[in-house]
Amino acid sequence: MGGSDVANGPPGAPVVHGFPHLDTVRSAITALYRRLSADGVHTYATSLAPADAAFTDRDDLHLGAQRVARSLVQHLHLPEARMIVGFRAMEHAASVELTAGPEYFIELNDRFRTHRRDIGAALAHEVTHVLLHRLGLEFPGTRANEILTDTTTAYLGAGWLLLDAFREDATSRQKLGYLTPEEFGYVLAKRAFAFDEDPSPWFTSPQAYTAYTRGREQALHDLRRPPLTAAGWAGRRRYAKDRRYAQDHPGTSPDPNAAYAFETGDREPRVSFPCPTCHQRIRVPVRGRFTARCGLCRTVLECDT
Repeated sequence: MGGSDVANGPPGAPVVHGFPHLDTVRSAITALYRRLSADGVHTYATSLAPADAAFTDRDDLHLGAQRVARSLVQHLHLPEARMIVGFRAMEHAASVELTAGPEYFIELNDRFRTHRRDIGAALAHEVTHVLLHRLGLEFPGTRANEILTDTTTAYLGAGWLLLDAFREDATSRQKLGYLTPEEFGYVLAKRAFAFDEDPSPWFTSPQAYTAYTRGREQALHDLRRPPLTAAGWAGRRRYAKDRRYAQDHPGTSPDPNAAYAFETGDREPRVSFPCPTCHQRIRVPVRGRFTARCGLCRTVLECDT
């Protein structure tokens, strides 16, 4: 039996910003597509509705928490799982004991008795832990596994709640989860591009909206890297220079920091690069403009190699 917690920064503690976990986040998206398949991921094409996570001071605490938990169970396609929600004094925001089921016991920090608007966010992370446990999908190490959980929660349509729980002003700060606010925004933007969905109207926190826009900028960068035809002029010029170098110096890497890598030799030259949707590496011939399809997520890619 294992337990899992959702992080909750101490009140007033500085919030980490930026993209320090981006490699793990991208690996998590790839792992999710590999485990569920493209068809499986697309069964989550509609996000959890704000009404399904709404919680007011007029709601009964325990009945309301059970209602939101049921909504999350249904959204994450766990029809046989029953969540029993309780409250106690604890360091973390929430925790769940991962058992064989069908009942799972989730404990929420006592502070949610009076901060009910964020109960859905805490429950979303914990119910996703149950989903991943049932799927047998995990990363080595606690931090990487928690990043996998946050990424999955966001990519499968419930994680906008975790970003909306981020609030920061002159006197207080709150953030739930292990991803930075901008990383949550990045994953939500990747989801938005994949399913043509805009989560921005659901944010009640101005800081959450700002983080989403910054994450979206990073996600757009993934769509504009060579050899994709959407790459900008500077990227295309650098790519052409690296391609010539690789052809003139077989077996060497012109730029180890580039996302793409060339394979040259006796055979037709090839280039590999990460799919902008699922980050599985794609390997295609170096032959100019053509259309490719990712074998994992089935995204159609316009390339100029």
